[in-house]
Amino acid sequence: MPAPTIVVGAPCWNDLFSSDTDRAKEFYGQLFGWTTMDPGPEYGGYFLFQKDGKVVAGCMANDGEQGVPDAWTIYLSTDDADRTAEAAKANGGQVHMEPMDVTQNGRFTMLADPGGATIGAWQARDVSGFEIRDEAGAPAWFELHTRDYDKSVAFYRDVFSWDTHTVGDTDEFRYTTFGEGEAALAGIMDWPDDLPQGAAWSIYFAVDDVDATVARAEELGGTIEQPGEDTPYGRLATVLDPTGTRFRLLGPNNS
Repeated sequence: MPAPTIVVGAPCWNDLFSSDTDRAKEFYGQLFGWTTMDPGPEYGGYFLFQKDGKVVAGCMANDGEQGVPDAWTIYLSTDDADRTAEAAKANGGQVHMEPMDVTQNGRFTMLADPGGATIGAWQARDVSGFEIRDEAGAPAWFELHTRDYDKSVAFYRDVFSWDTHTVGDTDEFRYTTFGEGEAALAGIMDWPDDLPQGAAWSIYFAVDDVDATVARAEELGGTIEQPGEDTPYGRLATVLDPTGTRFRLLGPNNS
């Protein structure tokens, strides 16, 4: 498949901050068939995951000095990282990391939205982002769970130029997408107070068989937070990798 076309505001990259990168290589390698590539010493130990020779994600060691837990981070595309950082501050967000260059590849900044969820912004130069999406072993969906829904929807609309569409607007299901229908690229869900995990972006990886992948993740040292469940959007599951990093699976329904 050709590389995904990445428009402004769309998810374009994801990387793993891990306290055990060797374990991460083994776990994700055996779970998704990923291999690793070291781009060179100038990247400070940051390395790339590949699926069938195409870049699918990045990984960086978490040495504990920053005082943050292991996590998957999602990056949205921007045509001006500096302007995006200023817009974030002006629209109820925060800048965790001021814009900086990553060699000739691009420029990025790390932000927090009004609900407190971390989101990166990537201004591409030589590297636009991941090279595959929506196939087995690759990212398939990106979703913000937030307890500050209205402000968060406005933030992504105003800071990242999202074309927002309301999918649900009831107390039971309040959801907005970037784009509409099958062309949607990401979503925002109003996250109930009684569910675990606060404001955070979630990444869904596509798999051919959710239940088989869940079983394999457990064999590899992962923890099953939510087993496979059929939904109108496909069969979903939530997994924690061996260091406790949450990710989700998306595949065909069983029925």
